[in-house]
Amino acid sequence: MKSSKTSKLSRWARAIHRDLGFLMVGVCLVYGISGILLNHMNGKDPAYRTLTRELQLEPGLSREELATRWLDRAGTPALKRVLPVDEGHERLMLDGGTGIYDLATGRVSYEKHERNEFIYWINKLHYNKVKGWSIMGDLFAISLIFFALSGLLIAKGKRGTTGRGKWFLLAGLLVPVLYVLL
Repeated sequence: MKSSKTSKLSRWARAIHRDLGFLMVGVCLVYGISGILLNHMNGKDPAYRTLTRELQLEPGLSREELATRWLDRAGTPALKRVLPVDEGHERLMLDGGTGIYDLATGRVSYEKHERNEFIYWINKLHYNKVKGWSIMGDLFAISLIFFALSGLLIAKGKRGTTGRGKWFLLAGLLVPVLYVLL
């Protein structure tokens, strides 16, 4: 027979686990989504995408003519400056990108970087780069510790830590240990 202290502790753990779990859903989504994106960056920041474009202008334009023609083109990013690269090329410094003008062919290749606001902000939260977010990050970390420990009290009997749960618990503890050792 269970003691009333154990039963009371289990009831409290279940209630707090449930309510805190509901409260932390949004934060779990932030860390979960951004964690997946950051794990699969492949050298690129997932908060930005790079658009590569090419267009044809007249060959042999001076810097001033190039700037004028660029302004006449609809749908191109704003031109900040034109800088020399070498005798055959000019660099276009664009709002959010860069480009190269080939004097011989008149071809312009440029790239523009666009930010995905949603991904940008959840990554900032994940990296704790938003003022005051460290408090929320600490509360979330404490909540995860509580979820792990209270979860041990919630499942009872043959599915709990005295039954088959002990094997899952052991496996869950071994995974990070083996990963570090191997």
